[in-house]
Amino acid sequence: MIVPVQGAQAVTRALHVLRAVARTRVIGITLAQLVRETKLNKPTAHRLLLALIAEGMVEQDQDSLRYFVGHECYALGGVANERFGYGRTASDGVARLAQLSGDSAFFSIRSDVFAACVLREDGDYPLKTHVLQPGTRHPLGVGAGSLAILAALRDAEIERCLDANAEVLAVKYPKWSAAMLRELVNVTRARGYSVNEGLVAAGSWGLGAAVYSPQGEVVGAFSIAAVEAHLQPARQEELAPYVIAEARLLETHLKQLETVRADHVDTKGRFNTHGGPTV
Repeated sequence: MIVPVQGAQAVTRALHVLRAVARTRVIGITLAQLVRETKLNKPTAHRLLLALIAEGMVEQDQDSLRYFVGHECYALGGVANERFGYGRTASDGVARLAQLSGDSAFFSIRSDVFAACVLREDGDYPLKTHVLQPGTRHPLGVGAGSLAILAALRDAEIERCLDANAEVLAVKYPKWSAAMLRELVNVTRARGYSVNEGLVAAGSWGLGAAVYSPQGEVVGAFSIAAVEAHLQPARQEELAPYVIAEARLLETHLKQLETVRADHVDTKGRFNTHGGPTV
């Protein structure tokens, strides 16, 4: 559970600004848009942007005056990729699902009570849904991948997530109630994969499967999204095994990575770069 740290309000606000910038991806965001998105006043938002620019986390295009994620975000992303190990395996899995289905495929990760899309690949089917993009965050349960993650949690943790998201669900996602999400969790568990029948956006359907860490904790989900006519029940049953297979493949990769890491750490927790005993 993420608990606000007393005395760190500026850090929290800066991270909110960074996330807002990141969600715009290659389009970038203006200062006015950022103020609306974060609900910060203009001087505060501008001051935080300048601090993030100074640290290389944000860059401003001098022609359009739009803000984009900076090179330091790229560097940190590379480090995080090594830490969590999704990397190429998740990317390849998303690409395979997009090619197989012809639709849009995604990989999302859990971020406490939210799910964040980090990868998207489009197939060759001409009609596409554009609801979910890398950087998009939804409360757990909202969307196919997000629902797969929620359903994989323990019951007590599900209730914590629903309680924590009660306000944001009521304000921004009025279609979702706690009771409905509990029912969707039950259906997902019984079926073995999640299905979103146009609840996020009319006509945009999806299905997803959760990914677990070697310790048995849910870390993310693969999902496919398509227009309603292209993801009816018969096709859901056809595609679900492939989505589940990619989830299991990534889990195998994470287990192998865990073994490699264990082989390079001595009994005192020191990393051994030579692969032999640490002295």
